[in-house]
Amino acid sequence: MTARIIALCNQKGGVGKSTTTFHLARAAVLRGQRVLVVDNDPQGNLTAVAAAESVEEDQAGLADALSSRAPETIRDVIVRGVWPGLDVVPTSGVTLGYVRDELVIAGAGREGRLREALATVAADYDLILIDCAPSLDQLTINGLTAAGSIVVVTHSKLFSANGLAQLLDTIDSVRQHYNPTLTVAGVIVNQHEEQTVSGRTWLDELHTAAESRGLTVLSPPIPKRVVISDALEAANGLDEWGSAEATALGAIYADHLNAIEGVSS
Repeated sequence: MTARIIALCNQKGGVGKSTTTFHLARAAVLRGQRVLVVDNDPQGNLTAVAAAESVEEDQAGLADALSSRAPETIRDVIVRGVWPGLDVVPTSGVTLGYVRDELVIAGAGREGRLREALATVAADYDLILIDCAPSLDQLTINGLTAAGSIVVVTHSKLFSANGLAQLLDTIDSVRQHYNPTLTVAGVIVNQHEEQTVSGRTWLDELHTAAESRGLTVLSPPIPKRVVISDALEAANGLDEWGSAEATALGAIYADHLNAIEGVSS
């Protein structure tokens, strides 16, 4: 049996894709799954917290596995994660940005490089999470082509209908040309300010926009809490943080993972 592959995406930056990937990975590890996270973002934020040891700028990573100019396979570049059961395809330095530019002019087959790479290791894992860059470029197209399903990560702010529509158009294009079975497993609302009129209003708007496209907004939204980013920066799962609030937040991610995997199965 090969891994379920899920891409987390949004062309807008700062919505918490890497944070969500990290905490979903923790939820999966806690249930005994073998998890691989793929840092498909040139910023390398996920690598900085998820890799057990520091990844040097000149260390081989995802860029090398995707580039036709490098000999490394994806298996060659995988590193241990911060918990047993977690592995990481890392990104550091500037090389993934260069490979993104290489893919722009690469021609036929460029959209499938990540899919082909992951196919060689998929049998080793139960779940592969791809943290996509905040753009709709060739790296994100590769992530969507490789995935079986997508989780959209967003805010309950003035984003939403227009940005969601743009992303869904890209997903439709990928489905049409490269990956006909691609599904959207759900929308995770991140950093929600439930006590504000604005937060509640835009959450309603987001529900309306999602439902008009046949999408499910996962409930409850992830509330805006400092402990979520504090745990991430310390490379800790929320269950490891030691507070009742953190444990309760970790349970939300676990519930969302249940919902996502149910749709993706």
